[in-house]
Amino acid sequence: MTVRRDFQEPARCRPDLVIGREELFASAREQLASGGSVLLHGPAGIGKSTVLRALAEEYGATARTVLRCSATESESHLPFLALADLLGLVLDEVSPRLPAAQRTALESALTGRGESSLQRDGLALRLAVLSALRALAAHGPVLVVADDLQWLDPASAELLGFAARRLEGTPVQLLCAVRTEGRQSQEYDRHLRACPPGTLAVRLGPLSRTQVAELLDHRGHGCLSRSTVREIHRTSGGNPLFALELGRALADSPTPPRPGEPLPVPTSLRALVLSRLDMLSVEARRTLLVASAGARPTPALLHAAGRENAEAECAQAAELGLLATEPDAPAVRFAHPLISAALYAEAPAHERRAAHAALSTAASDPIERARHLALATTGTDPEVAARLAEAAALARDRGAPSVAAQLGLLAARHTPADGTPSPEERRLTAAEDAITAGEVDLARDIAREVLARATVPADRVRAWMIVIDTAGHTMAEVDAVFPQALADAGDDPRLLALVHYQLAWRALIVEGDFTEARQAAAHAAELAARGADRRTELLSLAFQAQTETLMGHPEAPRTIKRALKEPQDPRVAWHHNGAGSARFRWLVMGDQLAEARTTVTALLREVRRRGSVESEVHFLRGLAETELRAGHCGRALELARDSLRLARDSGIGETASAMLTSLAEASGGDVDRALALAREAVDHAEEDGDQMYLSRALGALGYAQLVAGDPAGTVRSLRRVRTLELGLGITDPARGRWQGDLAEALVRIGEVAEAQDVIDVSREHALRLGRESVLAVLDRSEALVRAARGDLEAALAQLTSAQDRLGKLGYGLEEARAAFALARLRGGPGPSPAVFDEATRMFRRCRALPWLRQVDESPAADGPEPAPAVPEAPAALHALAAMERQVAALVMEGATNREIAARLFISVKTVEATLTRVYRKLGIRSRVDIVRLAAGHRAP
Repeated sequence: MTVRRDFQEPARCRPDLVIGREELFASAREQLASGGSVLLHGPAGIGKSTVLRALAEEYGATARTVLRCSATESESHLPFLALADLLGLVLDEVSPRLPAAQRTALESALTGRGESSLQRDGLALRLAVLSALRALAAHGPVLVVADDLQWLDPASAELLGFAARRLEGTPVQLLCAVRTEGRQSQEYDRHLRACPPGTLAVRLGPLSRTQVAELLDHRGHGCLSRSTVREIHRTSGGNPLFALELGRALADSPTPPRPGEPLPVPTSLRALVLSRLDMLSVEARRTLLVASAGARPTPALLHAAGRENAEAECAQAAELGLLATEPDAPAVRFAHPLISAALYAEAPAHERRAAHAALSTAASDPIERARHLALATTGTDPEVAARLAEAAALARDRGAPSVAAQLGLLAARHTPADGTPSPEERRLTAAEDAITAGEVDLARDIAREVLARATVPADRVRAWMIVIDTAGHTMAEVDAVFPQALADAGDDPRLLALVHYQLAWRALIVEGDFTEARQAAAHAAELAARGADRRTELLSLAFQAQTETLMGHPEAPRTIKRALKEPQDPRVAWHHNGAGSARFRWLVMGDQLAEARTTVTALLREVRRRGSVESEVHFLRGLAETELRAGHCGRALELARDSLRLARDSGIGETASAMLTSLAEASGGDVDRALALAREAVDHAEEDGDQMYLSRALGALGYAQLVAGDPAGTVRSLRRVRTLELGLGITDPARGRWQGDLAEALVRIGEVAEAQDVIDVSREHALRLGRESVLAVLDRSEALVRAARGDLEAALAQLTSAQDRLGKLGYGLEEARAAFALARLRGGPGPSPAVFDEATRMFRRCRALPWLRQVDESPAADGPEPAPAVPEAPAALHALAAMERQVAALVMEGATNREIAARLFISVKTVEATLTRVYRKLGIRSRVDIVRLAAGHRAP
């Protein structure tokens, strides 16, 4: 039987919709499944009730009886109300089983008849509640669901706690939630002591920015820009209720807040966080308003802004819980960011302007002074606009492009229509700063706004370029932009260079045509040179160099030198599409790992200094790739995960980061996660129509499948890569380095001839381009082909050589894979564990956990030395193909199908299929017949 206070829940709360709480939900579910109790706790609005309902809905189905109560503050003075919610509807069921004194006391408390109280009937009531729960439990499990324990009437809380502490050994579980304001809350300790022994306490903390974005999207606010979501997360402090209310207020507001202003705070939240504001003096409220308007308020700043009694007024606010008390910290910090935002929103406009006017002279930082001056000024003012533009440039130089974008928008707002620079030019500069900061939604909105008004061709083309830039790898979605941009560019070589540079990217990403992309980039560089636009010329040359490098084009080194030639533009030198990036790609593909690491580390340091999010995501991937090549799998995994987190947070480069993180996970982390990330990257690339990254994503998927023990899946994925790269015109095998994996997987499924073809074609290009590490990996794969064909001696020699060369080149993981292959070939069908010692040591050094697991799972047995690799075959077996002879010979030796598969680098299914052909050719029916053939051959 299920008892609910409202009987019918207002809405189902599916566990999969409890956003951002997956881990704690799983731990709570495990605790309940093991028969334990759970206490959820955290501040107001953090999501305790949502998690409680989801757990109750999921686990309640397994209980015979579910008892519910949900207390409220307004009813907390009514004695026994929560007890009535819990037991009122089961009173008739349990009363007959209670002793008379307990029954009378309980009925009196629940019905209100008589004058039952804890003082008069204390023991009888306590025992009655305990007996009632035991009586219900005698017929099946009981789940007690209690929300908002802090509002339980004291009598009910005492009775429930008394029973809970004595329910050990009975199938009664508690699932409760209580509001607490801190980890060391005394209220939390009190409620935990009132729960059954062994209760799991789960604290709900704030959501991350990504989780807040997911929550807002789920609740219908997915149209908000990333910069707005970031501000919602900051203002809400990651509190789900606060975030949703702020999102709703923004959706309902006819006009967005001005740049630099706090978010609008709805009345519901103002009342929640400012209930104690009326207890402050008028002067103290004004002091807090000045503090809320400042970026980093301190007592000294408040004094400089004219608040003479700032310390005393802040102390008063701290006593009321509005400010955090930190004796050693000089800053004035609000107890919650929402208090600051609500206080600011509550103040009249003229008081807010007065606060900003005071801070515009009190602040020591020129950027802060300019911001406050703008927010204190109404209408256009060229002097204010100029100061804001200077502050934006300073913020840009400091590596704060997001701040620069906000200041730039304020500068545009205060710029007269006939000003120089114009308002549109300043808006476009702000949009370019927003792109650097990773706020592509804001940049796109600014560009669209400019296009709706601008008539100057240079402004329009610049805005079109921003629209294209913000599309990223989904350039197919903005195809209609290019004809309009070309029309606006006219015959101006500077403007045409910008458009043709983007057309080069379109040829690569949308069409997958490297030749066309190279030609478009060369044309853009020529136009830019004619128009004296060095920045676009350098970007075009760098793009041409990267394209030629991936194509294996002989002009690549010369183009890189042209791109690195002086004079350089500092904005291009560190850019992820600049010459430095092209040089890094050339180094890493040319096996110069140490120099590649030095180059990309310097680039990463510089873009972090400048605050360029997209470039940081890109160079994090580059450094992760370098470490992965060097066999530093643990470090590579950390960097790749950092790149993916930043990519997801900014919405930039997610496909590429998922692909690279998949490679890192398959090498040093979790193979299942590697497969999931690779499939995600494939799906995104296919959805975006991005042929270039589709081949990379499929390469990552094929590698993850190989590590996961699915060679057939590897072959399916990497055959697609081979076809794609042939169509794209990519000939350099160092680009994706998938060829060795495809050859190895082909050998494992018995397609030895195709494996040799892959090796031969790839070796031709690797020899032409001098790709030594690729050649060594191809030799490792060819050794497996030779072993599959029965030439074990040549295979061992080739593997030994490949391992030595890979070690000298610094490719630690590839060297370890060669050592692993050698151990498997040398060990025979029943190798001793010592055979794998070298491979184990190397994989451990690389922190290649998935590969270590493969070593652990390799067939091994203690005891005698391994038997000869392949015994002499009887004459009847000479009619079989090479692979069939090897399988049959190993069967004669007593090897199992799994041991044969490991020995010959093929799948168990391939062994089974091969044996079927052997049986047919030899006219026999089973493995036993093969053994008999061998016995007959050996008989004198």
